[in-house]
Amino acid sequence: MTLKAKDELLLNHSVRKYITEKLNSTGANHSPYDTELTAVFIFAAIGFAVVVYLVVHRILVRLINSMLKRNKETLGNSLTQFEVLEKLALLIPVMILDQLIPEILSHDHLLSTIADRVLSVTFVVIFLWMLFALLDALNDIATVKGITRRMPIKSFVQLIKLFTFLISIIVGISILSNESPVIFLSGLGVATGFVMLIFKDTLLGFVAGIQLSANRMISLNDWIEMDGFSANGTVEEISLTTVKVRNFDNTISMLPAYALVQNPFINWQGMSDSGGRRIMRSVYVDVTSIRFMTPDEIEALKEVRILREFLFEKTKEIDAFNEALDDIPHTLNTRQLTNIGIFRAYLSTYLRSHNDIHQYMLLMVRQLAPTQEGLPLQIYAFTNSTDWAYYEGVQADIFDHIYSIMPLFGLRPYQAFGGYDASLIGTKERQ
Repeated sequence: MTLKAKDELLLNHSVRKYITEKLNSTGANHSPYDTELTAVFIFAAIGFAVVVYLVVHRILVRLINSMLKRNKETLGNSLTQFEVLEKLALLIPVMILDQLIPEILSHDHLLSTIADRVLSVTFVVIFLWMLFALLDALNDIATVKGITRRMPIKSFVQLIKLFTFLISIIVGISILSNESPVIFLSGLGVATGFVMLIFKDTLLGFVAGIQLSANRMISLNDWIEMDGFSANGTVEEISLTTVKVRNFDNTISMLPAYALVQNPFINWQGMSDSGGRRIMRSVYVDVTSIRFMTPDEIEALKEVRILREFLFEKTKEIDAFNEALDDIPHTLNTRQLTNIGIFRAYLSTYLRSHNDIHQYMLLMVRQLAPTQEGLPLQIYAFTNSTDWAYYEGVQADIFDHIYSIMPLFGLRPYQAFGGYDASLIGTKERQ
């Protein structure tokens, strides 16, 4: 027994002897180490710890929380929401009991040892509980400040929780067994393969989280599409092992974090940040309706405001070319305007004057390679908003106009032969 322990034991004995003498002077018959007297000491210690806890919790903690709420800072709100200070206050009575109870039971070595170890483990558990609350508060602060959009903070928080939990278990076992934690930590080296097998997804998820963060591949509220996992929606949560995606049909897809590194996926956030969403759709023109335009038809189209400049410049250019010909003015020798060419020029001008089309992004009307369905005339442009409903409305309006105006240019959209076409065979309407 150390000198300090002997001094504490003598002090404890002196206090007990003094109290026993006072009790015996009143007619009671007690020895310094009676069970009744020991119980009185224990209840007195518990009462003292409770009083200190109530003072700290009801006065000090409430005062600090009220000051934090008054400042309306993110840190104060998060600490208050997750009751970090309340959990921290629980450590004080445990520390008091850990100092007093073993001393009260010092005459019984077994009970003193058990009480000391149980209270020490309790301290570790409450400290771990407080640390978890503090980590949750820090994660909440990162979320409010938008840091989680750039980094998967929740993954790191969960990893720290996992490691501190494992360390707490080792410390708790070392306290109960009265052995150094180093012995248990060295034993983990033998079980490394087993641990890696159990926490394979966790370790892969952590590595994936670092890669996702370093390369800024994904952030909260990003719209991602991953066909292999039937995911098409916005990222709601990035944790240590999984990524939670709310699909547009309000179903939830849970993706392994490492799957986003190992498998291809589309992140539409670049589109959302650009301010424009692409329209790339074709209308198939029946090639049998493509022909040269007559002078009368060209004159009639000059009444269309957005075609006047094009037709004036083009007819002037073509007339100058044809007048310079020394050969026979045959159709194959001269240049002429086609209905598909004028229609393409009309669509290009129409889109450039459209209020819902982004004028600073690529815009063109182009022909693609002919197919069995006809000649694809593709609209390639961007709307000036990335909102999905708005985008679909603009796209539908444009193609409503295209299909409606095609007959004015003598063009027909391709449509496969159907039952209605069969019913018109031989009728005047079909002719």
